[in-house]
Amino acid sequence: MVEAVRDTVAIVSEEDSSKRRQILDGARKVFMDLGFDGASMGEIARAATVSKGTLYVYFADKCALFEAILEEEALQHGQVVFNFDPARDAETTLKEFGQAYIHLLCRPGGGSAIRTVMAIAERMPDVGRRYYGRVLDKTINRLADYLKAHVASGDLAIDDCDLAASQFMELCKASLFLPFVFQAAPAPSEERMTAVVDSATRMFLAAYRGK
Repeated sequence: MVEAVRDTVAIVSEEDSSKRRQILDGARKVFMDLGFDGASMGEIARAATVSKGTLYVYFADKCALFEAILEEEALQHGQVVFNFDPARDAETTLKEFGQAYIHLLCRPGGGSAIRTVMAIAERMPDVGRRYYGRVLDKTINRLADYLKAHVASGDLAIDDCDLAASQFMELCKASLFLPFVFQAAPAPSEERMTAVVDSATRMFLAAYRGK
């Protein structure tokens, strides 16, 4: 009897997870197509092929749905492994990080969450702050900690490692991210990303390499 109950609970849990995934996928498409303001629970239910009643079982409103999508975005960023081992040389580490970072930003669908957050952050500042803190600021802090280790060893000469980390990330995005996020250009090619990150690394080290 205990085993039967356990099996039933497992099946229900799997179905619940699958239905939630179905709803989030539908909501993501609606938010991408219509933006936050244009999206409605009815549109999301249709895109997810569930009833509105089922939708409300999982999410109270579209704000809760959007927060869940941003949570997934944060998890995706967190799952990308950036090798910030202090023993690795700065040039190799910066190039590898820059490549992984710009791939993450410019992946298919990667700009949709950022565009939507930017559109609603002024009137929903808590959403903007949470997204920045959990996605962007966390990456800046990890890179800054790596730079501090190389300042301590004398490889780099940086007064403000948090600023320097932000500068490097912006250099990697130059000519790539804004055209992509505003849909003025398709996702950049591998060759273009490599060229921009290599240039960013040269500029960064020219400014901050230790004497």
